[in-house]
Amino acid sequence: MADPLIAVRDLAKDYRLGGHVVHALRGVTAEVDEGAFVAVMGPSGSGKSTFMNLVGCLDRPSAGTYRLAGEDAAALSGDQLAALRNRRIGFVFQSFHLLPRADALANVELPMIYAGAPRARRRAKAMAALERVGLGTRHHHRPNQLSGGQQQRVAIARALVNDPALILADEPTGALDSRTSLEIMALFQELNRAGMTVVMVTHEPDVARFARRVLRFRDGRLIDDATQTPADAAALLGALEEELEPA
Repeated sequence: MADPLIAVRDLAKDYRLGGHVVHALRGVTAEVDEGAFVAVMGPSGSGKSTFMNLVGCLDRPSAGTYRLAGEDAAALSGDQLAALRNRRIGFVFQSFHLLPRADALANVELPMIYAGAPRARRRAKAMAALERVGLGTRHHHRPNQLSGGQQQRVAIARALVNDPALILADEPTGALDSRTSLEIMALFQELNRAGMTVVMVTHEPDVARFARRVLRFRDGRLIDDATQTPADAAALLGALEEELEPA
């Protein structure tokens, strides 16, 4: 039996605010297998964002262990964590985080620049990633020439370009309208069916329904871990488009 892609044991994170200690995460234990699609939910202050920061190797736990694809992330130096992030994780954020003066192709190339990939390979892989998300013909467009949904597709292409083991998405539809949100969720489901592992933070049940598993946090603890039959975003998008077609 293969090891889980993500394995956390008794994971804890404390922050000091003045003379007080905030227990942001309290002894969380969970595993995520390769090929999963997981939604992470909880109210503000529940610990879900702290959990994502630790899983994304953006922060270190105060206690407990975290293994990503078999590597002990908690034992790595800062430079080693950065290398692990670049090699293993693709990030997608609510506000896209695209460089405004760079075109889509250059934005997608960025992770490979950090990885030291040669220019010809960067451009070829960036173009392939854009084509994978349906934006091959828009590669020379800058962010201000793209819709919100197209900008998020560029961000997803950027997350994919280094062939990561894991996509971490933080409120990826938070800045999008309902129809465009369906398009993005349909893309995530397509990537997941192709074998990509997706872990997504969301506070919206309408977005979490597209995942196959939901982790719920409250007061720094994992209080529920449930599997579900996901809604089909592509089918819902098709039905919506049929409704909008003129008679």
